[in-house]
Amino acid sequence: MSSFIVFLLFVFIVVLIAFHVRIVPQSRAYVIERLGGYKETWNVGINFLVPFIDRVAKRVSLKEQVIDFKPQPVITKDNVTMQIDSVIYFQITDPKLYTYGVENPMNAIENLTATTLRNIIGDMELDATLTSRDTINTEMRAILDEATDPWGMKINRVELKNIIPPREIQDAMERQMKAERERREAILRAEGQKKSAVLVAEGEKESQILRAEAEKQSAILRAEGQKEVAIKEAQGKAEAILSVQKAEAEAIKLLKEADASKEVLMIKGMETFSKVADGKSTKIIIPSELQNLTTFSTLFGEFKEKDIVKK
Repeated sequence: MSSFIVFLLFVFIVVLIAFHVRIVPQSRAYVIERLGGYKETWNVGINFLVPFIDRVAKRVSLKEQVIDFKPQPVITKDNVTMQIDSVIYFQITDPKLYTYGVENPMNAIENLTATTLRNIIGDMELDATLTSRDTINTEMRAILDEATDPWGMKINRVELKNIIPPREIQDAMERQMKAERERREAILRAEGQKKSAVLVAEGEKESQILRAEAEKQSAILRAEGQKEVAIKEAQGKAEAILSVQKAEAEAIKLLKEADASKEVLMIKGMETFSKVADGKSTKIIIPSELQNLTTFSTLFGEFKEKDIVKK
């Protein structure tokens, strides 16, 4: 009988020890109380509880945690009510403060986030709120991190997930953006037309310049050609006149060498007049020196029908 009692006692002690051995895993911490008061914080490893005296008051995760709060109504400086939901990234740095610092820490952070967000947005207008997310995130993180220090928590990041203005504000913003896009489109189209017109004008200008230069070169070449033709014609006429003068001089020279009489010279003159009479002229002026020739009627019988005027 006594051996059975000893066996039961041994089993009881083993079970009691087994139930009071705790292995703390990685990224965890256990807050231990002894007789209702804080005793210590267990970290990674194996630990033993004193039966009926010690107890695990709280198991705390040391990992970074994320809380996604539901949208909160906030009012901007220009009296626009918006719905904003935020996301908080935090980490427990002191399990003791987290356990004893505040009742229901998650609810406390949510309320603190809502009030901080209302205070910050209340000092900003709608346009600034929509374009200053980074500023709002930074300011909220600084305020929340300072406020949660006594709770053994560190706020790593704060992000505004959605900013939802009223429906009529959204419609107005969409119309404004549409008008802005149309304005930009009109400006781009006008700039394109302007550049096109400038390019066309520059092309026409260059074309006119090239055409004028071509006409100028053509005129210069024509003038040079006409000049060369005129020079050649003048040279031809000069050579013809020179040949005629040489022939006449040679004829005079031959007449002088032949010792021609006055009558012969007059006959030569009449031959010249006869050549003149071969033209279109119908009147011939005869010098008075030729009137004494007895052969006048014979030499000019062929000109009886013409009107002869004596000088």
